Amino acid sequence: MQEQIFEILNIIWMFLKTWGWVIIPFILIKPFLFLYLWWRNTVWLDAVNFIVLEIIPSKEVLRPIKAMETVFNGLWHFYDPPGNFREIWLEGKLQLGFSLEIVGIDGSPHFFIRIPEAARNLVESVLYSQYPDLEIKEVEDYTKKVSQDVPNRDWDAWGCDYELLKDDFYPIKTYSSFYEEKPDVAKEEKRIDPISNLLEGMAKFKPGEQLWIQMYCTPVSHLAESKNYFENAKKAVDKLVKRPGLSPPDKPIVEKAIDVLITGEPPAELEKQERAVLPEMELTPGEKKVVASIEEKIGKYSFNCGIRFILVAKKDVFFRPNKAIPMGFFDLFSTANFNGLKPMKKTITKVQTVWLWFLDNKRLYVRKRRLFRNYSQRLNPFFPWSGGTFILNIEELASLFHFPGMGVTAAPSVSRVEAKRGEAPANLPTE
Repeated sequence: MQEQIFEILNIIWMFLKTWGWVIIPFILIKPFLFLYLWWRNTVWLDAVNFIVLEIIPSKEVLRPIKAMETVFNGLWHFYDPPGNFREIWLEGKLQLGFSLEIVGIDGSPHFFIRIPEAARNLVESVLYSQYPDLEIKEVEDYTKKVSQDVPNRDWDAWGCDYELLKDDFYPIKTYSSFYEEKPDVAKEEKRIDPISNLLEGMAKFKPGEQLWIQMYCTPVSHLAESKNYFENAKKAVDKLVKRPGLSPPDKPIVEKAIDVLITGEPPAELEKQERAVLPEMELTPGEKKVVASIEEKIGKYSFNCGIRFILVAKKDVFFRPNKAIPMGFFDLFSTANFNGLKPMKKTITKVQTVWLWFLDNKRLYVRKRRLFRNYSQRLNPFFPWSGGTFILNIEELASLFHFPGMGVTAAPSVSRVEAKRGEAPANLPTE
């Protein structure tokens, strides 16, 4: 028996020794293609020049939040994915996007957008079309103004990435829900701006304290990158509406006979008609609202998004409870029936283990370093691998990022344009 086993093992060894090299390429091909594509993407991105624009809203923002929907509708035209083998595998081209950032520095809130320099005309045109009185200027990247090896003996950090509570075809709470029903109050004054608490919290920061909030967005098409997203949304709606596997209780024979005498229809036909109508009638008002909201979400332009925040401060003024400010802001967009945002456990800068407790400090340091790097370089949470992102449409983005009106929030420390821009005099000499 042992001789037979040794003989079989010897045959296997001889086969591997002679033909093993044929198997190796099939094992290594996937990691090789991944590393090759990562290298080509890195080379291509290094040639793209990114700039940071600060957006300074006017003294009185009278435009409704819906105007930001039109802005994001225009920014969707960033969409220019690689379309052939050469662009993907030889040039390493990627679909570019932009990063929306609300930043509180030493008690002063700011609005930034990081974009490829080539897209500056597009960004300025869509913003000025809806907010003609705001000011846009190129500034130095604020993330470079703090120590680049955070956390260290002078600086500390706390933050996390966010993920959705449910599948991303369920919508989060949007600005249309933030209204007071008071008929005696003007429509614009009814609005309860969800961004007001965030800006007021930032305004109370001390010198040396900074809060960075980032939403990086890449446009997607339902015909390509987000095809599964749309298909899953339609399946969810069909499942909720049609209630597969659920049938009405069988009627007694006497009741069936009466139905036949009244209608003249055979029992099988009646049951077929009832089954076609009954599931729709069984939907509760809340379920009908969910179905309508899903269909409304997938009907608008969408972006593949990632959301994170990081609290950065000097250790002598670092106040960890300030993390409640951004967390409270994101909690405003969560509902039980629809969707919401929650901290991602894999990236939150909090580590507690039972068996490897002696490594907690080291793991916590690594998480903070990774979070700071991903934020400053605008990378996804699991770079160089994909993941950690989800799809939001233009209405959801407008709810998360817009400019506050003076009548909605006090926010006295928000930088604003003090005077409207005037037209050039008609008699101005041209020579």
